Amino acid sequence: MLKNQRPIIPVFLAALCAAGSALPQQQRQPAVNGARIVARLNALSEFGKNPQGGVSRLAYSEADLRGREYVMGLMREAKLDVSIDSAGNIIGRRAGGEPGLAPLLIGSHIDSVPEGGNYDGDVGSMGAIEVAQTLVESGVTLRHPLEVVVFQNEEGGTIGSHAIGGELTEKQLNLVTNSGKRIRDGIRFIGGDPEKLGGARRRRGGVTAYLELHIEQGGILDSEKINIGVVEGIVGIKQWDVTIEGFANHAGTTPMNQRRDAMLAAARFIDAVNRIVTSMPGRQVGTVGKIQAQPGAYNVIPGRVILGLELRDLDEKKIDQLFDKISAEAEQIARAAGVKFSFTQTNSITPAPTDERLRRIIDGAAKELGFTVRAMPSGAGHDAQEIARIAPVGMIFIPSVDGISHSPREYSRPGDIGNGAAVLLHSLLKLDKMKLD
Repeated sequence: MLKNQRPIIPVFLAALCAAGSALPQQQRQPAVNGARIVARLNALSEFGKNPQGGVSRLAYSEADLRGREYVMGLMREAKLDVSIDSAGNIIGRRAGGEPGLAPLLIGSHIDSVPEGGNYDGDVGSMGAIEVAQTLVESGVTLRHPLEVVVFQNEEGGTIGSHAIGGELTEKQLNLVTNSGKRIRDGIRFIGGDPEKLGGARRRRGGVTAYLELHIEQGGILDSEKINIGVVEGIVGIKQWDVTIEGFANHAGTTPMNQRRDAMLAAARFIDAVNRIVTSMPGRQVGTVGKIQAQPGAYNVIPGRVILGLELRDLDEKKIDQLFDKISAEAEQIARAAGVKFSFTQTNSITPAPTDERLRRIIDGAAKELGFTVRAMPSGAGHDAQEIARIAPVGMIFIPSVDGISHSPREYSRPGDIGNGAAVLLHSLLKLDKMKLD
């Protein structure tokens, strides 16, 4: 889609570029080149391009490898010292002006979901490289070292960022990814070393802060015509397998009042989840996104059903409160239907609030640039969630047209992309002047 769009660079940025060229070097205000970001997004979209107009650049695939090579070339063009850490993350580093300071990190990812779009992760990665290149071209050296990081395998569980902020287990390393490779083998394929993952890990205090530019992946900013989202935090996620045990019996000979129908109980449960989650004020969400009926025949009353329940919110206590209400109602459904419910938790991700100081910086930078701003949570997971274990993090959202993401129809306007990169640049400049400890 981008190829048919004319890049829209905000008027204030064009004016800033023109004014800057007439000023002495030390007085110039650095301004990003929105058209260059768009052109690079176009080029990146060729790696793993699919007939639907999106991209299937799965982590550890050949398309991922070629995309990474392209990204490393851009980093070198931006005068960054490029390396691949032992976890397979791409790091582009530029020295700072004051010795002894921990680096500032900016970046995102370039891997995609199967049949995904051309903006999720890519905007943040290309935006970060553009910021680094803008600093070089403007003759600006930060006090802190700058690292542009392209994390590997974000879509498969924030694997690269988790290796930096935590520790990958043997179980995780042996998981088979969508590329067909185990994570262990995938890390080796892209230039890392799964036997030396400790070398990628950063200690708390070893990173000053992390900023990430990202598309919203929802429709709030687009529908409300707001330029920039200041992310308050990344939601916690808890998931359960819900097993409902009834009794499988002949569908033709068993009277309706004698059935122990697990599917009927499942239907009532799904409705209860929606009712309970929407009955409380707030922005929490609840989903039943998986259902398996057994034995799965037209003429057999389902005796067993397995559902997938997921709850998300910025407040972990609210997630637990919702689950308690849902499980209590499940007991009532079980008694009425003559079935049994059991819950097995399969995943638990702790909410990651962004740093309040970084939120203020982003908000201030956006407003100084003339943008409308909205504070909002992130309903999706991001690499920032992992880096929050070791350093303050901040996130900048730009609108996703119609709220579509993880789809070939995913789209963010060129002007919004340039705006987001401008906010990233000016937030970074403000952050570089602050003392966060």
